[in-house]
Amino acid sequence: MADIKVLYIDDDPSNRSLVRQLLSIHGFHVTEADTGLKGLAIARQEPPDLILMDINMPGLDGHETTTRMRSLSELKKTPIIALTATKDEGARQLALAAGCDGYIQKPIDIDKFPGQLLTYLEGYKDTITTDERQHYLDKYNQKLVEHLESKILELQEANARLRKTDKIKSDFITLAAHELRTPISLVYGYANLLQSVAQQFLVENSAINRIGELSSKIYNAVHRLNDVVNDIINIALIESKEIHFTRQPVRLSEIIQAALTELNPAKNGRLLGIHLAESINTLPLILGDKKMLQQAFWNILSNAIKFTPDGGMISVEGEVSSGNEVLISIKDTGIGVNSSDRQAIFEQFYTVGNVAYHSSSKTAFGGGGMGLGLPIALGIIKGHGGQLWVEDTPEGESNSIDKQGSTFYVLLPIK
Repeated sequence: MADIKVLYIDDDPSNRSLVRQLLSIHGFHVTEADTGLKGLAIARQEPPDLILMDINMPGLDGHETTTRMRSLSELKKTPIIALTATKDEGARQLALAAGCDGYIQKPIDIDKFPGQLLTYLEGYKDTITTDERQHYLDKYNQKLVEHLESKILELQEANARLRKTDKIKSDFITLAAHELRTPISLVYGYANLLQSVAQQFLVENSAINRIGELSSKIYNAVHRLNDVVNDIINIALIESKEIHFTRQPVRLSEIIQAALTELNPAKNGRLLGIHLAESINTLPLILGDKKMLQQAFWNILSNAIKFTPDGGMISVEGEVSSGNEVLISIKDTGIGVNSSDRQAIFEQFYTVGNVAYHSSSKTAFGGGGMGLGLPIALGIIKGHGGQLWVEDTPEGESNSIDKQGSTFYVLLPIK
């Protein structure tokens, strides 16, 4: 008897404890679940010899869980016994119509209970007449429809609350970003003015030099803060589909070069090889927003720089695809992107790695951010009717021995 595995599904821990202790004394091995969904998962993973099913449970009740189990090939012949305190008229017939093989009412008789289970394991099944089965099946179907209706109403109400909460969140982000932008602009302007005034004095004046150095630090810090605020505003506009593009003929080679010049990894102590293929210079003009496209490529290139260790290589190539589109590939020899993260990295606020080691640098190896760079790039590219995705760098195209790296692809329509 020690090999008999029993799965007991009941949301009451005291009931589960009593049955577990009683059956363990008689050599049964009891596994417990407190919901129908958990019971289904356990039964799929390791099908038991017998299932004890409470009827009144939250979520999927005992009837619905039993019906679902009967649809699984591995559980079609497993004895399922309703173990319930329900005393409603027709409760036994309803349980059998839903797919149970037996019906035992609580409180159980501790002397008879183990023997009852052995009887069901040997093939015994409680029965009802054909007319009773049909009557209670109709009743059960009606119950299922009513349950489904109530769940749909609950989901609709929950979705309405989520939409309202999401709207409040989006409005707050937009308002907060705009409120921050005004004082940032003032500090930004005054720091720039202070820096200019300091530069007009003689370089021998150490006090003035010190003022120039401090004003430069203020300027750089506010510049970084301004970038964060702009990212928040851009993601809010993209999410609300209110971002607008000023379209004009643009040359992608100039946009990519400008993004690399601004990032300037060498100036920030990064030892990386940057290769712009000649094919970039031969690409046709496309119609797009120059400033926004530069932001998109800046974000993608910054990502490649951050996740490629020193000594690695980043190369940018381009080609005309199908006559009406250009395809830009940004290959790196970095740490790569796990297959499980390839969709998630384009979701807002998603970050790779442990946030405890977060660094806000845009060029330092392993540097992080708020998880907005790639989502903003995706929103801008999609807003231009294009696509953005990532794949492993093809074999033979990576200069890294240990890591193959990643390749980000940008597909943009020419017109």
